[in-house]
Amino acid sequence: MTSHENIASLLEELARNQPGVPAVHVPRQGKTTSITFRQLNEEVNRLAGGLVRYGFLKGHRVLLMVPPGIEFLALTFALFRIGAVPVLIDPGLGRKNILQCVQNARPEGLIGIPLAHAAGLVFREEFKTVKLRVTVGTRWLWRGPSLRQVRNSGRKDFSTEEKHPDEPAAILFTSGSTGPSKGVVYTHSMFYHQTRVLRALYNIEPGEVDLPTFPLFALFGVALGMTCVIPDMDPTRPAQVHPPNIIDAIKQFNVVNSFGSPALWDTVTRYCKQNGLKLPGLKRVLIAGAPVPGPLLERFDGILDEDANVYTPYGATESLPVCNIERREIINETWKRTESGAGTCVGQPVPGMTVRILPLETGPVAQWEESLNLPAGDIGEITADAPWVTREYFELPSHTAGAKMSLDGRTLHRMGDVGYQDERGRIWFLGRKNQRVITQHGTLFTIACEAVFNCHAEVKRSALVGVGTETIRQPVLVVELNNHKLAEGLETRLNLMSELLELGAQHEHTREIQNVLFHPALPVDIRHNAKISREALSVWAAEQLRQSE
Repeated sequence: MTSHENIASLLEELARNQPGVPAVHVPRQGKTTSITFRQLNEEVNRLAGGLVRYGFLKGHRVLLMVPPGIEFLALTFALFRIGAVPVLIDPGLGRKNILQCVQNARPEGLIGIPLAHAAGLVFREEFKTVKLRVTVGTRWLWRGPSLRQVRNSGRKDFSTEEKHPDEPAAILFTSGSTGPSKGVVYTHSMFYHQTRVLRALYNIEPGEVDLPTFPLFALFGVALGMTCVIPDMDPTRPAQVHPPNIIDAIKQFNVVNSFGSPALWDTVTRYCKQNGLKLPGLKRVLIAGAPVPGPLLERFDGILDEDANVYTPYGATESLPVCNIERREIINETWKRTESGAGTCVGQPVPGMTVRILPLETGPVAQWEESLNLPAGDIGEITADAPWVTREYFELPSHTAGAKMSLDGRTLHRMGDVGYQDERGRIWFLGRKNQRVITQHGTLFTIACEAVFNCHAEVKRSALVGVGTETIRQPVLVVELNNHKLAEGLETRLNLMSELLELGAQHEHTREIQNVLFHPALPVDIRHNAKISREALSVWAAEQLRQSE
């Protein structure tokens, strides 16, 4: 492995090759703060040297609680540079989940805004391992330097010993949308391989301008040599984004590339259509976080230039990317099959990735055996095998054992998703394994069933849940309408239910669904505002059915 297989080295190389190119723009209230690659590298060096002077060392786990922006990126690269391990937790997970993540990570250091340090004083048990503190902003009642003091104590030519590619680089916590948040351990080599595959897959060139609407992707953008524009938005509420903040930034900075959740792009494209707006120059859009509806992909017609591409990559925190597909293939080839219940086509495995399908009822597997691999068309659990697949959850051996397998010294990741491979090698996603509904007549898969009912003109989205015993459950369809007030009138509600049941009766796999409930706004995950929280809906649906008896 070369020194370049260390993510800390990528920024130094970019600072040499494109020193004057802007690395980051942060537009806020009519004013833009910017920094070039050379300046960012010097800032990273100063912070790295200062952190070492204040006791931050190689291997220290450091909780980073700083808003998206230049300081967040500089601090992350500075921690990489000294060999410390940044711990990144979504601020929108909610207090209880965040505190659990902090306790699980057992960080030695905390670099954060005053509110984060105040939380450390209040919740002493969860933060008891924190010995080193740096305040980004005004320091109050706790010890430790301010970020300014750290910066002033460093120097712009700081250097440190080489980190081994297989050493931990970061701990990223999952969104917890289908279970407890888990700390995913990334190594420097994994980050390096991800940047390589992303650059090749999407033909990303240094100097392009990127608008990442998920903070972690700003890190990838900078590592790929793109100029990153940090949009003015709450990253924990992408569905509530103010569209002009995205649209104006794309036009002002000539953005070429942008990543966002389906919820964000649904909001932005609707605004564009309603106001006759176009996004010329934007040539590459990546949408991920949940299945992307065909109508959303069709809506890009007339908004983007004809030669622009919209991709819907498939992956997870533990393995990203796994598969890739462009919107034209979805609209022209796969969407009709999706609407009839075939699942969502997530495309071909990306170069360097091998996808295998594991039988659904398989328990923990230490060593992969080829006899386990299901043939094309058979439904099972999707597994990923590539150099960027993560190897473990931080100090969660039981979760690691349930999700990881070994093959010739490599680690394979079980995605926890149900799917199958078609005759062309494409992967079709049917839903989460732990959200399938096992009834007395068979097994129903969420995405495959919901797509049938989502065809109804009044349906915004739907969720299949099961109620009853743990083994045999009763399927219930929970529907969110485009206008939730339509379900308030008894006659209209009954007519809608009848129409939905008629849709279900047209397909063998949805005929068993006979209970329909209406919900004003389906609960969704914090990270992407797109993954439906079916576990919470199952409890709600059971209570609704009890009340109606």
